[in-house]
Amino acid sequence: MKHNIPLGMLGTVVLAMTLIVIGDTAGKALTVSGASPFFVAWSRFTVAAVVLLPFAGLRSAELRGFLDWRIILRSVLIATGILCILTALRTEPIANVFGGFFVGPIVAFALSALLLKEKADPGRVALLLVSFVGVLLVVKPGFGMQIGMGFALLAGCFHGSYLVATRSLAGRYRPKFLLISQLIIGSVVLLPFSYDEMPQSIDITGGSLILISALGSAAGNFLLVMVNRTTPPNVVAPLIYSQLLAATVLGVLVFGTWPDGLALLGLGVIVLSGLSSLWLAGRRMPQV
Repeated sequence: MKHNIPLGMLGTVVLAMTLIVIGDTAGKALTVSGASPFFVAWSRFTVAAVVLLPFAGLRSAELRGFLDWRIILRSVLIATGILCILTALRTEPIANVFGGFFVGPIVAFALSALLLKEKADPGRVALLLVSFVGVLLVVKPGFGMQIGMGFALLAGCFHGSYLVATRSLAGRYRPKFLLISQLIIGSVVLLPFSYDEMPQSIDITGGSLILISALGSAAGNFLLVMVNRTTPPNVVAPLIYSQLLAATVLGVLVFGTWPDGLALLGLGVIVLSGLSSLWLAGRRMPQV
């Protein structure tokens, strides 16, 4: 029986995805203007950590969690993924980068089946394969593939691994702790690599872009944490594909760049795969 997905939840996830893309758009503007991806990634984690720490509700008993190797690994995965996507954005259109980045759900699905022993749904497997075809159309491996798209693929692989690490820890730590721990650890991990890349001075435009980059990403991820508390992952996951639409629109409005014909076809395939996954998730939602 088909059931409706709550519009409020749908709107929240789409807003979260749009905020994340806005953050990455500001990050691209910074790297295009000459800022190092290391510095932009570090500033994103650091500013977000400072802003969100007062709202994290850290408890003394949770502090030992910062030494848990699984928490550290999860934080390193997301920090490396963001560094890779910022490196890709330095030279590639933002919509293309997000198209390549969507190898992440495929990596997450495969690792979940292998490591977490989650059941492989045949319908979802088929749709992920279709999505992978779309990724190949965007990335163009072997003919015309740029190094920036290689970094986009790496970002997707790291992010997919991060999603599996998050799922494995979901029952052990609070969502707010998972969020603030990745921000703090990510900031610490990236500091040695970004220290020599820090600009000597930052003007108003640069400072504004740093704030937008950090707060857009942090706000988007915070909304996702809240949604994931009450909504099944198979419902949230397909909505993440709305990033592609936001990335395409912002790429045109901010940078005046359109994906080429083959890339547009690939993006369309990925979005249709995501919408089909959303339709399947709606059919399988329990009736309230």
